[in-house]
Amino acid sequence: MDLVWPVTAWALWAATLAAAFKLSSRERPQGAPRHEAPEPVVELLRGMRAQDVFHSTLFELERRGCLTIEEDRLSLVSPREEPLLPYERWVLDRVAARLGGKPYAPVMALMPEGAELDGGLVPLVQQTAIDLGLARRRWPTMIVPVLLAAGLVVPWYATVSAAGLSWPGMIATMVSFVAGVGLLMAGRGFLLTPAGREIAEPGAAPVNPRHEWIFTGSGWRGVEIEPPGSAAPGPKRQEISGYVVKRWVVTEPTDDQAGSRCVFHIAVHDGSSEKARSFMVSQGLYQDVLPGDQVRLLVKPRSGAVDRVLAHERHW
Repeated sequence: MDLVWPVTAWALWAATLAAAFKLSSRERPQGAPRHEAPEPVVELLRGMRAQDVFHSTLFELERRGCLTIEEDRLSLVSPREEPLLPYERWVLDRVAARLGGKPYAPVMALMPEGAELDGGLVPLVQQTAIDLGLARRRWPTMIVPVLLAAGLVVPWYATVSAAGLSWPGMIATMVSFVAGVGLLMAGRGFLLTPAGREIAEPGAAPVNPRHEWIFTGSGWRGVEIEPPGSAAPGPKRQEISGYVVKRWVVTEPTDDQAGSRCVFHIAVHDGSSEKARSFMVSQGLYQDVLPGDQVRLLVKPRSGAVDRVLAHERHW
């Protein structure tokens, strides 16, 4: 079994792919951002999930007087003549449809499915970022990814012709399928411009605590949250469970006073206590949980930090 030609074909295709990505990653001349970036766009550029972008849009619409949010209940107000961005109109239409004529509903009940957010909301927010000069498409047209995917036929055919249905042929088939589908599914791509990367840096945009929504479905009244950490003697580690009822970010100065850092917090309610307990978490965990999620955590009671997540469930 001579695999010289198949290996050569795969090497040429990989080199072509690498060259295409390298050329597409070159910075293009970009002007200054045309307008100040809305918070939902900033959330997307920072890599937050579609659910976070959705809720950020809700609070942006509240600020503009299109709806009201009190604790975890949302209601629409009379429509205004003020023009809306496409993604804002999309969110407002989905909220109105899910309310179904009711005066108000819990914020959680208005959340569209993840696939609907990824297919409807995210592309609209991405396009807004592109219009603002904060992002661009990797490929000018779909011709490039289509040609790269079609080019997989050459190394695949060379491998199958030489190896038949043996393991090299099966591996070539699997790699060709995965790579081809990946190239086509990624479409024209989405890359941040220098201005977009600057905005996406942690702490580059101020955090508005008002834009953090709460969940009272666990029985928590949404009034008092115990601060993280406790001086009382106790175990070094403790397992707790409950609902995430709130999350927020605090900006603190660094030790050298020359800059600042973001400290991420979540509050968990056990379903029976009058108060919710707060904990400091990593940025990754902060981005992974949303109010309403049920969690089981291993925490350090004295420092008020979460050691690790033992279980995480989402019921919506």
